[in-house]
Amino acid sequence: MKEENIILQKSYAFAVRIVRLSQVLAREKQAFQLADQIRRSGTSTGANMEEAVGGLSRKDFVAKCGIAYKEARETHYWLRLLRDTDYIDSPQAASLLQDCEELLKIITAIIRSSRNESNNS
Repeated sequence: MKEENIILQKSYAFAVRIVRLSQVLAREKQAFQLADQIRRSGTSTGANMEEAVGGLSRKDFVAKCGIAYKEARETHYWLRLLRDTDYIDSPQAASLLQDCEELLKIITAIIRSSRNESNNS
């Protein structure tokens, strides 16, 4: 049986939470531009990790992981901004930020490991 890919699972679950957040921001707060920004970066993280898994080479894989990392960093920014401007409450922000930081740590570990494997080959 194939082992489940934790980064794909976690980034997908995170994207679902971000889409739901963006729906609330647009519908209840009328914050359409903020909703669009957070939705784009928050869902792009997982999409780029999916692309990485299908990468044609290790270099392609690492490049897509790098893009996913950048998108997660951007999402981290938007979450802090939404919290600090009272669009989302502190408990919700803390939960989302924790998930985002976990993604960043996992992606960082994947990139480092992949680069080390390339250097040792």
